[in-house]
Amino acid sequence: MNYAPSSPAPDSSKSSSSHWLLAAGLGAAAVAATLWANRRGSYELTGRVVLITGGSRGLGLVLARQAVVEGARVAICARDAAELERARQDLISYGAAAADVLALPRDLTDANEVRTMVAEVERRLGPVDVLVNNAGIITAGPLDNMELRDFEDSMDTHFWAPLHAMQAVLPSMRRRGEGRIVNISSLGGKVAIPHMVPYSASKFALVGLSEGFRAELRQEGIRVTTVCPGLLRTGSAGQAQMKGQHKKEFAWFSIADALPGLTMSAEQAARQIWNATRRGDGEIILSLPAKLLAGFHGLLPGITTDMLGWMNRALPATGESAAANERRRGYESESAITRSALTALTRKAARDNNEE
Repeated sequence: MNYAPSSPAPDSSKSSSSHWLLAAGLGAAAVAATLWANRRGSYELTGRVVLITGGSRGLGLVLARQAVVEGARVAICARDAAELERARQDLISYGAAAADVLALPRDLTDANEVRTMVAEVERRLGPVDVLVNNAGIITAGPLDNMELRDFEDSMDTHFWAPLHAMQAVLPSMRRRGEGRIVNISSLGGKVAIPHMVPYSASKFALVGLSEGFRAELRQEGIRVTTVCPGLLRTGSAGQAQMKGQHKKEFAWFSIADALPGLTMSAEQAARQIWNATRRGDGEIILSLPAKLLAGFHGLLPGITTDMLGWMNRALPATGESAAANERRRGYESESAITRSALTALTRKAARDNNEE
C-alpha cells in the first residue's frame, strides 16, 4: 500500500516569532520617526505672514500662539466673530503687536469669501508666506444615522475649503518662488475609523489633494506638508457633533480624547507641526499610537480593517428614534461620565484653548 507523504506541521513558534519581530520593527520605526520629527528645520517664522484657518480655538489657536512668539505676523479666520476677537486678544497677550494680528470672520466653504480674505491679508499684512489649513468639523455616530449632508459638510470643510485657500495663495507664492502650505488632515485620513465615516472619507480626500499639490509644486519652491494627527488634547470634543445615541457617542469620544498615553497635547503637536513646516516635510503623523496604527495599516490593510470592525461592535448601536439623526454638539450630550475625572485633561484644554 502506498501512502502519500504527510505535510510537515506548521511551526507555530516561528510564526509567533515573526509576528513579534514585525511588531518590534514597527515600534522601533515609530520611535525613530518621533525623534526625527523633533528636529528643527531652517525655515524661520520671524517676520513671515502666516494665515491659519480655524485659528480661533483648539489646535489652530495653539499654532497661532507659537507663531506670534516666534515673531510671525498672523491672520486667523473662522465663522464666529466673537470667538475670533477673544482669540485675537489672546494672541496679543502672547506678545504680538495689535497691528500684526488679523482676525477675519469668513465662511471658508465659499470660494469668493476665501479669495477676498486672502486679498485682505495681503493688503494689511503682506503676501502669505505660510498657509495652514486647519479648519475642521467632526460628526461622530453610526453609519446608519449619517445622512448625505453629513458627507457633504465634511467634504466642504476638509476638501473644498483647503482647495479654495491653496488656490488663493498660490499666485503670490509662485511669483516669489517660495512658500509653505500645511494641510491638517488626521489619522482618520490614513485609516478609516468606525463611527466617523464622513470625517475619515473627507480627510482621506485631503491627504490625496495635499500629496498631489506637493508633487507638482515642489519644483516651484513651494513645500506642502500633510499633517495626520492621532488623538489630540485640544479641548474640541465639546464642539464635535454627535448622532445616534448622543450621550453614549459623546462618552466614548470624549474619554478617548483625554486618555494619557494615547493622546498628545495640543502644544506638543503644534511644535512638531512647525518643525515639519520648517523642514518642508512631506508628511508627519503625530503621536506614537497613531504612527503604529498607520504603519500596521500600511502593511496589513485588510487585517487592520477587520480589527476595527471588531472594535465597532463595542461602540454604541444605531439610534432608532427619530431624534437619532439629529446633530447635537458634545456639550449638549453631557452625562455623569463625561463630567468625571476621565475627561479632566480635555476639559482643561477646552478652558485653555478658547473652546468653552
